[in-house]
Amino acid sequence: MDSSHADGSSRNNPFGALAAALAVLLGLVLATRLVAPLPSLALLLALALFAGLAGLLLWGWRMTPALSQFGAANTITLMRSVLVLWMASLLPFPDALAELVWPFALAALAVLLLDGVDGAVARRTGTSTAFGARFDMELDAFYLLVLCGAVMALDKAGAWVVALGLMRYGFILAGLAWPFLQAPLPDSFRRKTVCVWQGVTLLVAVLPVTGAAFATWTLALALVLLTWSFAVDTLWLLRQHRPRLPMGDAGASFESGPPRS
Repeated sequence: MDSSHADGSSRNNPFGALAAALAVLLGLVLATRLVAPLPSLALLLALALFAGLAGLLLWGWRMTPALSQFGAANTITLMRSVLVLWMASLLPFPDALAELVWPFALAALAVLLLDGVDGAVARRTGTSTAFGARFDMELDAFYLLVLCGAVMALDKAGAWVVALGLMRYGFILAGLAWPFLQAPLPDSFRRKTVCVWQGVTLLVAVLPVTGAAFATWTLALALVLLTWSFAVDTLWLLRQHRPRLPMGDAGASFESGPPRS
């Protein structure tokens, strides 16, 4: 094999970035065990979660043609995912989570603040790809689900709060039964605003200074807004899917004008 081809292949795959991410995750979990009653099972959970992430990442990389290199933007997203996996490894252990709630919240804040940095780097360097956008989107969805689990583990809200994190996955499953839901959606400021509100509300609810009553009401509002946002998108997709009727048909009025989003 040509040496230049071999060097290019090694640069163009994500294995190096994954190895670095694994080292950081192991370091975080082992350091956590020094300051909190975190059982060995947490390390196994972190490794299992990382294995799942690596498998999905490599599968997505393999299925996406013409990717030149993993790039700085995807590396930033991967390092954000390390923080999310560390957070997820604490969820089954409420006592440890209660002792580490401030580090947990700081990690969650870092993930939230870095959201968008990877996209900005990709645009600045001309390396924006569908793979990177999907990677970022799936990480954001899992991050919100982890925050929901933390809110529930800390007794800030009941099990209903998990609906905030599961609604998108439910939408994806619904798309298997109704394929029109899989169609791409236009960019939406409303959708982005609701998503940010959801993340901020969950993060605030985790903080020790936030009472259960305040957390419950703000999270209930976030759930209402999220449900409304999904309903708007669903109606928009339904209108795009519905065949347009002739102008003389009595039902043509339903298709007059562009749908609101």
